[in-house]
Amino acid sequence: MNQPDLPRPSDAASTARSEASGAVVPDRRNELALIRTDLANERTLLAYVRTSLMMAGTGGTLVKFFGDSKDLLVLGFALIACGAALFLVGLSRCRQQSLRIRNRN
Repeated sequence: MNQPDLPRPSDAASTARSEASGAVVPDRRNELALIRTDLANERTLLAYVRTSLMMAGTGGTLVKFFGDSKDLLVLGFALIACGAALFLVGLSRCRQQSLRIRNRN
């Protein structure tokens, strides 16, 4: 069942929100869109943190419990290093995106 399209707010409504001085009041939808984008950026950072902790935790487990095997020891330290690197990449990308979002205002 197709539902009919709902009427969209016209640009006249946002243009009508101007002050007597002629300055246009910022559109609330744009502000909310920036907030949603910022929250999505934080969720992405949390996904990076979760993945890097999982990698480093797996590496630590391999080192602690299978340290007598040289191959698993190397794999464990590699996973710890990859987890730390992934955390730094996620942090860097989050900061870049956050600055990009804030500079759009």
